[in-house]
Amino acid sequence: MADILKFYNSSPNLRELQKTADILENGGLIIYPTDTVYAIGCLINQHNTLNKLADIKGVKLDKAPFSFFLKNFEELSKFVKPLDNPTFKLLKRCLPGPYTFILPSLKLPKPFEKRKAIGVRISNHPVLDALLDLLSVPLITTSLHDKDKIIDYTTDPALIFERWQDKIDLMLEDGFGGNIPSTVIDLCEGEPILIRPGKGDWI
Repeated sequence: MADILKFYNSSPNLRELQKTADILENGGLIIYPTDTVYAIGCLINQHNTLNKLADIKGVKLDKAPFSFFLKNFEELSKFVKPLDNPTFKLLKRCLPGPYTFILPSLKLPKPFEKRKAIGVRISNHPVLDALLDLLSVPLITTSLHDKDKIIDYTTDPALIFERWQDKIDLMLEDGFGGNIPSTVIDLCEGEPILIRPGKGDWI
């Protein structure tokens, strides 16, 4: 059975976060809070766990719409092509924050090597930010959808854990989550294209 660790995001427990990092580095699959909704993910270099995640979401791994959670702009530069000035200014204005930007990618490691673009996020959540600092590679992330199509996103961590505990290794709880996902913007063609409105304001 999965474990659950409770956090208070104003002062995340680094000892517990190190345990979380160790679980991820050893192929763990975890649920964690973000600045939007609760999400599920694993490290980008854990192929077996990535396949498990794709199976859970009911998609093929090479076509799965997973995003990369990155620590900062320095790490972003390792995975996406050089940014022009307008794109850089837009990202600096919006990140860290509740946005997913789709950007042209550099050559990616397996199993993402065929992708020409990736979705990237930079968090504005203290628990997740602190965790990312402890990881050797980025976190692959996808939102947790509720079976109820009206609710869409479960906010109660107790209900989330009850629903998912047999599929994961660990859940990080930080109180009730949000029910509005990130705003998704495609920047692959230069001009921003709104793919999904969400928590982030967009004009």
